[in-house]
Amino acid sequence: MARLKALAQLWSRGLPEGFGWADVLHEAIVRVLDGSRVWPFGVPILAFLSGVMRSICDDYWRRVRHEQRLLVSRDDQSRGGSLADPVDEVSDPERVAVAVASLAEIFRLFAGDPIALKIIDGMANGLAAREICSAYGISALDYDTARRRMRRTLLRHQRTWSEP
Repeated sequence: MARLKALAQLWSRGLPEGFGWADVLHEAIVRVLDGSRVWPFGVPILAFLSGVMRSICDDYWRRVRHEQRLLVSRDDQSRGGSLADPVDEVSDPERVAVAVASLAEIFRLFAGDPIALKIIDGMANGLAAREICSAYGISALDYDTARRRMRRTLLRHQRTWSEP
């Protein structure tokens, strides 16, 4: 349960008040129990539930972005624009500041780990694991080892963030 809590806290960072890590964890468990998410054979339960929680948080942010686009589109339409016009998302300054501070902290945490930095760069560019390995010349074993090391470091650091 402690690991599930830590993973839920990790995935739910940045979610608004009223939708916390416990909600994400409970929703993941509900989706597994009601059959909407099927636990694949051979996948460890922690990895599976972590993926479900990540999916829940991603769905939430996707809905928020979609709603922002609709609001901006309606506003543009009332000023003579059309729905076919591209919509620029205006970033919330507070969210941008938190993101920049988080990225700076992540780069500080992994400053001495060149493989981790390559993986972070690849992820930032939207590359899949295989693409990161081929683009940066990382073996699959080194990639997996670095990801475990990164996860442990982030979870350990997450505990220090959440402690008063």
